[in-house]
Amino acid sequence: MKKIFNLRNLCNLWLLFFISFSCYAQSGEKVLRFKYKNGDNYRMLSTVNEVVKVNGRFNHSAEIVNRVSARITNIDKDGRGLNEATFVTLEQSKTRESNGTLSYGEEYESKYWRDELGVFEIGSQYFMPVIRDLPVFPQKAVKIGETWTANGQEAHDLRRSFANEGPFRVPFTATYTYLRDEEGISSDSKHEKKTFQVIGVKYSLFFESPIPEKAYSITDDFPVTTMGFSNRTIWWDNEKGQIDHYTEDFRIVMETYYGDQYDFTGKSHTEITDFERTATDANLAVVLEKVKDLDLKNVNVTKSEKGLTISVENIQFKPNSAELLDSEKRKIDKIAKIIENYPNDLLISGHTALSGTAESCQVLSEERADSVAKYMIKIGLRDKYHIFTQGFGARIPLASNATEEGMARNRRVEITILDK
Repeated sequence: MKKIFNLRNLCNLWLLFFISFSCYAQSGEKVLRFKYKNGDNYRMLSTVNEVVKVNGRFNHSAEIVNRVSARITNIDKDGRGLNEATFVTLEQSKTRESNGTLSYGEEYESKYWRDELGVFEIGSQYFMPVIRDLPVFPQKAVKIGETWTANGQEAHDLRRSFANEGPFRVPFTATYTYLRDEEGISSDSKHEKKTFQVIGVKYSLFFESPIPEKAYSITDDFPVTTMGFSNRTIWWDNEKGQIDHYTEDFRIVMETYYGDQYDFTGKSHTEITDFERTATDANLAVVLEKVKDLDLKNVNVTKSEKGLTISVENIQFKPNSAELLDSEKRKIDKIAKIIENYPNDLLISGHTALSGTAESCQVLSEERADSVAKYMIKIGLRDKYHIFTQGFGARIPLASNATEEGMARNRRVEITILDK
């Protein structure tokens, strides 16, 4: 923030500050600002229930979970925070029934500055986050019932569906209303009471895309008109300088160059929480000692950028199945006693020895990761929105598959306490 005073005026400014503060307190006005601290880690978890129509006909419905883990790695002289973030979309596991666990999807890395008002500065190579410059706060203090407007944009990754190489940007102007103050439970602690500033945000979309020059010479389709709306309610923690949680109703309709119409309608709920990174030398030493104390055989612990990983080698299932043996359930019960000290999300990765086809190994690794995750959910270690699965088949061996000993090591499940 630029200094706009000199020392001669300091006393007068302090007096004005206290007079102004008194007026704000009496009128209920608040200065709403993002606050950043170097090294802070936060996680955002968003659950979206969506219905998709194509050309007016129902196509499918979906529950989509988006997970963001981010860290503030720098703060500049103007108070902006540099966010380095990993975005992942999680989907219902394809190999299981509808109540299966969530499988880990493609990761997007992103880096962007955000100032105290909420305005982004982000490079054109980044596809995430989708919604940018929301919320954006006014320079002045606001009181309950007051409204303001600010520009923002949606940035969609349409590379798989259309001939878009970079983010497809749709601008909007949002209208904000400071609705009320409301006492509630913090998403971060699940028991701490906070007073939130409840803010309503509405915007409409109507954007006609410029037609690319190459559109007349290729067969690729692309969106021409984008319409829709978003209605959000944000529970803002002004003491912390961050969103606690929000809900949204939305609809987006895209009409394409060749006349198709895609209609997305849904609701979402998002919570934002702090977390501590677990992949430290100190935590590694603690977990290794607990593994030794609990006499856990064939269990190794390592740390990486993704988090702290507990690898259970030679994990035993019933023959040619993903059903855990009782002996392995008892082993996971012991591991759960270790993990319960670390509240971060969990990623369960399945690996197989090289036996059968690559496809059969892939499916079996997914099913076995899912089996372990479901057992952890059953014993109450995590709910389904905070434990995810991933299968690697036989692609990442620890040892040679030419020996029984090597195959036993490769037949493993890795439990990662996620830092990103």
